[in-house]
Amino acid sequence: MDEALNLPKLDRRKTQAAIEAAMEKYRIYKTITFEEREARITSSYSETRSGFTGTTSDSTGQAAVYNVDMPAARAAYCERIERIVDRLNDRERLLMRERYMKQDDVFDYKVYNHVFDPPISKDTYVKVRTGAFYKMALTLSAAGLLPLGDLLTKEAVRKKSGRAE
Repeated sequence: MDEALNLPKLDRRKTQAAIEAAMEKYRIYKTITFEEREARITSSYSETRSGFTGTTSDSTGQAAVYNVDMPAARAAYCERIERIVDRLNDRERLLMRERYMKQDDVFDYKVYNHVFDPPISKDTYVKVRTGAFYKMALTLSAAGLLPLGDLLTKEAVRKKSGRAE
């Protein structure tokens, strides 16, 4: 029972890379406009013999489904990331919003020197960021958006598989 309550040990670098990739995807979805697909109105020539293939092609239907589903999926992803960030504590939330959710050209030193009031040291900033990444990785994993097994440390993988050296 106690083993089920233990939180997994995550590799810090892999976790940082995964969370930064998720936040980059968030920024792209928020800033890049969605381009709708248009249905083809002319048929294309094909040298294959005509006959029943068991499939139907409905380019208008496919375009319509894509034009409805993709913006909805993008909006749902962004909303989920925002809800996860809203659950973090005040310092972590401020860090994630200012560094990863606003602009591409914001750097760590700008955040810990100019955004935090009072400014914090680089080491404190790294601790806050590491805590935020850990919490976000666990939450994204629970939501099915991030495979947690890829982020485990080698020690955690060995413990999980039952092999101790």
